[in-house]
Amino acid sequence: MISVPRPFRPADAPAVAALLRAANPHSVFTPELITWQVTAGPAAERYALLVAESAGEVVGVARTGLLHESAEPGLAFANVTVHPGWRGGGAGSALLAAAEERLVGLGARTAYAKVADDPVAVGFAERRGYRRGRRALFLRLELAAAALPDLPVPPGVELATAADLAHPRPLYEADLDAARDEPGDVGMDDISYPDWLAAYWHRPDLDRALTCLAILDGVVAAFSLALTDGRHGYQSGMTGTRPAHRRAGLAGLVKVAALRRARRAGFRYAVTTNDAGNDAMLALNRRLGYRTVAGEWRYLRNLCG
Repeated sequence: MISVPRPFRPADAPAVAALLRAANPHSVFTPELITWQVTAGPAAERYALLVAESAGEVVGVARTGLLHESAEPGLAFANVTVHPGWRGGGAGSALLAAAEERLVGLGARTAYAKVADDPVAVGFAERRGYRRGRRALFLRLELAAAALPDLPVPPGVELATAADLAHPRPLYEADLDAARDEPGDVGMDDISYPDWLAAYWHRPDLDRALTCLAILDGVVAAFSLALTDGRHGYQSGMTGTRPAHRRAGLAGLVKVAALRRARRAGFRYAVTTNDAGNDAMLALNRRLGYRTVAGEWRYLRNLCG
C-alpha cells in the first residue's frame, strides 16, 4: 500500500537520489545535492520535497517550490517522479495532489511540471488538466571516446575557471545577461545576487575548477557551468554567452575547455539538457559528439480555478 505523502527526512536522501537516477539516468543526482536542496537552497524558492513510501521503501517523490528566478509572480513547480517499478499504483496521484495543495498554500497561481516524453507520463499529466509547453532534450557524450576539437582562443580572450575568480559576481552578471533570451516556458532573468549565490554558487555539485569562463576586457563574456557527482558523471548546468559577445565561437570554446578538464579529472560521461528550440546549442553539442538519449515536456496548469 502507498503511504500518504510526507515531508522529506535527511535519512531519505540516498533513496531519493537513487530513485531519481533510476527514473532519469541522464541527470546527475547525489544524496548531498538532495539534502542541500531541502535544507540550504535559496529561501525565495520555498523548496520542499514530499515522499511516498510502500512498506518503508521510497517509491516516489515530489519536488516543489516557487520559480523565484522569474519576474512574473505566482509561478511554481511540481515535479513528480515515481520509481519505474511502482508506476500505476497511485503514488503519482497522491504526490501531485499533495504538491498542488502545498503550492496553493504558498500563493502560487500556475504550476509547471517536467513530464517524461512517453505516452504514460504524458497521459497522466493531461488527464489532470496540465497543458503541454515546450520540449527539452537530454544529450549524452562518452568522454573517453569524444573527439574534442582544438579551438583557437580569439585575440584578447582569456580562458579561466570559476575557481580563479576573486569573487563570483562577474559570473552572476554573465549568467543573468545570457539568460534573458534563453528559450523556455519561463523567463529566468530576475534572480537577485544573494539568491543566485544560494541557488548556484553554493550548491554542492558545482565544480568551480571545471566551470570554464571566457574573459574579455575584464568581463565574463561566456561560461560553462560544471555539475558533477564527484565520481563518473559530469553535467553542463548552463553554457551561455552574453548577447554582445555572441557569434564569436565563445560558447564552443568554454564548453570544450570544460569537457577537456572533466575528462582529465576522470569523469566518464557528460550529459546536458537543451530546449528543443535552441538550435544553436543543439548544433554545437552534436558537433562535439553528443547524442540525444531522451526527451521531456514542460506542462503547466492553473491552480486557481
